[in-house]
Amino acid sequence: MRKIIVISMITIDGVMQAPGGPEEDTSGGFEYGGWVAPFGDEESGKVMQEQMKPSDILLGRKTFDIFEDYWPKHAEGWPGINEVTKYVLSTTRKESDWENSEFLSAVEDIKKLKNSDGGAIKVWGSATLVQLLLQHDLVDELGLLIYPIILGKGKKLFDDGSIPSAFTLIESTVTPKGVITASYKRAGNVKTGTIGE
Repeated sequence: MRKIIVISMITIDGVMQAPGGPEEDTSGGFEYGGWVAPFGDEESGKVMQEQMKPSDILLGRKTFDIFEDYWPKHAEGWPGINEVTKYVLSTTRKESDWENSEFLSAVEDIKKLKNSDGGAIKVWGSATLVQLLLQHDLVDELGLLIYPIILGKGKKLFDDGSIPSAFTLIESTVTPKGVITASYKRAGNVKTGTIGE
């Protein structure tokens, strides 16, 4: 069975839309694209290098469109991105000229992929896809980079459809500019109780 690891740059209020640049994703009138840029430093660069080590990736169609347009021309910034398999959940696309791209059409296809042999699969961006994975309890790990800003609007990592799930912190750091990097692994069901008892 393969692990599915969600990698996400988020604000304190959970916004994940267009972290990389002003034109990355302006849907919904989003005006804050590129909000991670002021927080770049050596420590966060090391974290990103670790997360970008070659592995197969799973993307939603909109994120794939952005990646497909950018990364084949800038592969030196993400070594191995052209060689790994890019799985794309889409009901509208079936093919791409970007090498090693495979299209999936339903959550059942993702379940089959997860139950196959192979290494971990990382999910980048893809807000709608991540929410679908959380609704079906298909996320094994979360790799979050939490930035010290609030944007108030934009696509969010979590919505009300997620299955209640417990996670255990397995690694964390804080960069000099205040970015919290935290890796969590799935840890069963949510437990409740009363404080002080």
